[in-house]
Amino acid sequence: MSDDPRRQVPPTNDLLGDDRVAAALEHWARPVVLDAVHGAQQAVRDGRVAGKDSVDEVLRRLPSRPTSMRPVLNATGVVVHTNLGRAPLAPWAAQAVVTAAGYVDVEFDVDDGTRQERGSGALRALGAAIPEAGGVAVVNNGAAALLLALSVLAAGREVIWSRGEMVEIGDGFRLHDLAVVTGARVHEVGTSNRTTAADYAAAIGPETGCLLKVHPSNFRVEGFTSQATVRELAALGPPLVVDVGSGLLRPDPRLRDEPDVATALRDGAHLVTASGDKLLGGPQAGILAGDGALVRRLRRHPLARALRVDKLTLAAVEATLLGPPPPVWQAIRADPAHLRERCSALAALVGGEVVSSAGVVGGGAAPGVTLPGWAVALDESLARPLRLGDPCVVGRVERGFCLLDLRCVPEEADAALAGAVLRCM
Repeated sequence: MSDDPRRQVPPTNDLLGDDRVAAALEHWARPVVLDAVHGAQQAVRDGRVAGKDSVDEVLRRLPSRPTSMRPVLNATGVVVHTNLGRAPLAPWAAQAVVTAAGYVDVEFDVDDGTRQERGSGALRALGAAIPEAGGVAVVNNGAAALLLALSVLAAGREVIWSRGEMVEIGDGFRLHDLAVVTGARVHEVGTSNRTTAADYAAAIGPETGCLLKVHPSNFRVEGFTSQATVRELAALGPPLVVDVGSGLLRPDPRLRDEPDVATALRDGAHLVTASGDKLLGGPQAGILAGDGALVRRLRRHPLARALRVDKLTLAAVEATLLGPPPPVWQAIRADPAHLRERCSALAALVGGEVVSSAGVVGGGAAPGVTLPGWAVALDESLARPLRLGDPCVVGRVERGFCLLDLRCVPEEADAALAGAVLRCM
């Protein structure tokens, strides 16, 4: 029985008393360290680890980073990649989050020592970015913005909505279901391909709470189609809510068909909703902009408390609005010639072929718009090892190749990307 591995299992207190394990308690919660200790003891008991190596086994079992989420080099060519966290924060927005991590005057007036409007800096920055709006608000995502709008305007009443704009977005989420949750009754008008202002006008009655116009976002209908304009709907009388979706604040020539907040307001929309983590390039947030009195009603509604954002989001929204173009727009505006130069340098280091690559905006924004660029084509078998490596590199598998599109990869990360590829090879 002298060689029974169970005799080698060190006591829990001995392991916790080891200097290296004790140091780990300064970085990890005690239950986390205890779980690693118990796992190491079981490994010794099973004969998979020698007793003398038990401390090393404890340390091996501890987390390697403070979150299970891994940093990713996005080499897919999809700028706003929903599965990879949508818009990456700008460095100055990330620094703002660090600043806001401690005690901050998020709703405190340091001059007179009294309570002030929550997130006033972020609201001022948003209002300055959308001077067409009489009032602005920020909630926790785009769906929340629409939820709050319909709860205030149409709960227990009708919301008139085109059948061609009743969309389903990611993970089976349908906006129609969101409207129903508010207590509103959806009054569908028009058809999937053609809806006119006259269709809306014919549906308006004493039970009408608002008219709703939603940008289809992640698909296009072509051919025999028509849709009522914001200007036409605004002239019909009832409050008009326009969901532009992507968070584009002003028109951009690269995205000619993408609706924006400022234009919708100039055309008469009473309220516009949008996302903050798409073309705005900031953190997950929902933007509301429109008539000042209406926005004040929204902000005083009980649901607004449940949907409000935290200090970290407010800080990141403010910094995104005050700073230069964030990474999303740097990627959208990337020079194809420079992308080709970077791809050629990468291919020279790791092999592979430089091929043309059509990037996309992603996140449901600008469907059908392609962003001309380049990628390095490697064997498809490298895709999985690259995803499992450190750094994690996510490419695009296409036509038997693993394509590494550098549009969304920061140029300073090119060397790390090349090293990741070489290790996989």
